Amino acid sequence: MVILAALGLLAFIGLIFGPQFWINWTMKTYATERADFPGTGGEMARQLLDDAGLQSVKIEIVEPMRDHYAPDKKTIRLSKENFEGKSVTAVAVAAHEVGHAIQDRDGYWPLSMRQKLAKNVVVFEKVGSTILMASPLVFALTRSPVILLLELAAALGILAISIVIHIFTLPTEYDASFKKALPILRQYLPEQEMEGARKVLRAAAYTYVAGALVSLISVGRWLRIMRF
Repeated sequence: MVILAALGLLAFIGLIFGPQFWINWTMKTYATERADFPGTGGEMARQLLDDAGLQSVKIEIVEPMRDHYAPDKKTIRLSKENFEGKSVTAVAVAAHEVGHAIQDRDGYWPLSMRQKLAKNVVVFEKVGSTILMASPLVFALTRSPVILLLELAAALGILAISIVIHIFTLPTEYDASFKKALPILRQYLPEQEMEGARKVLRAAAYTYVAGALVSLISVGRWLRIMRF
């Protein structure tokens, strides 16, 4: 019984942290600097934006936030490593974010839907975290295990909605990676680098889902969310 419980715990930990580990490992594997690359991730992004007629879209270095495109600001935000790096990871991530900018230009409705859902994720996480943090107090006042269990189930259910929303928006990430960025990268990268680029683009597509999984058991993040 103890062995089964331990195996179950390991499986749970693997489910939560496995995707994030895989993403980090993939990004680091292809982050080796390449002297033969003609430009950095930031320079690649600028060129691709200009080629797409998106001269008004800005590019910023942002830390410690992850790489993303902000439709409301018309801005691509890249980590310092990807903005300044000359690697498969740097240019692939830059191309992925340009893919989102192209979606925005073309009126790709799933992108605008994701923006609306992302705002709801924050609300759901705040409500769920508040209920979860209040559980010990409610139990101390009521001494009712049933109420406590219902409260915990409701809180975890609300927090789990964030994962559902991120999974729902996964097609948007795949479109940015494989319908927008990949065809572009074929014009700029040697064929021998394309397999690595595909892996990085796949990892970029799953970044939000992996982050949502980890957030479910991150008490520290709950506490930060509680700071309204």
